[in-house]
Amino acid sequence: MFAVTGMAVVVGCLLPNAWLPPLPNDKLMHFAAFGGLALRIAPHGAAAVLWLGGLLLAGWVIEMLQSWVPGRKFCWRDMGANAAGIAAAALLMPPLTA
Repeated sequence: MFAVTGMAVVVGCLLPNAWLPPLPNDKLMHFAAFGGLALRIAPHGAAAVLWLGGLLLAGWVIEMLQSWVPGRKFCWRDMGANAAGIAAAALLMPPLTA
């Protein structure tokens, strides 16, 4: 399920702006997309930290790739919304075990 959701997020983030319907709140959608992906991460504990960091890195790569998509560009506010969604999901995960 993570792979399917991840591909939907990547495709949605890399479509040209003209192809997208009017969006209600872009930052809320980034928050929900990356928070939803983070909640689908199976590992717990230290492995989850690596996955969450990788997810944040993937968000940065997607933002960088948007520079080559018509009508899209890198946006630090989008990165902030991605990070906030990931952090909110991390707070809902079971605590790290020693």
